Amino acid sequence: MEVVLLKEVKRLGKPGEVKKVADGYARNYLFPHGLAVPATDEARKHIAAQAAAAARQEAKELATAEAQASQLDNIEIVFKAKAGESGHLYGSITNADVAEKLSARLGEEIDKRKVLLDEPIKDISHRDVKVRLHSGVKITVKIIVETETAD
Repeated sequence: MEVVLLKEVKRLGKPGEVKKVADGYARNYLFPHGLAVPATDEARKHIAAQAAAAARQEAKELATAEAQASQLDNIEIVFKAKAGESGHLYGSITNADVAEKLSARLGEEIDKRKVLLDEPIKDISHRDVKVRLHSGVKITVKIIVETETAD
């Protein structure tokens, strides 16, 4: 029997693939667990339409990420922070802080998980930080941490 997989099944395949399986396996396991449907023409058309919609969404997300990258690549973000005489900050600059500044600069929300900061910045420094806007789009942002001056 041929089935169209709705979800990934170990050692069988990924969603959208058409596979030939034993009748009992399909009736007793795949269908009741919602993992597959019979491979009818209607099911194949539905899966093809879903794949096309997913491809359009992916292309849209990639275009958005590339537009954001062109606006943000190689920009400098300056943080003012209180620090001791040795240059150690009293707090730290985290990926959430960087994402917040990038979001303010861009006017769109940037998720903190996209900022690839190995560990929080805890000293006065200049650093290059990678930001992954999309799986294929990465940019570099210059982070400058300066001491806060009393006015």
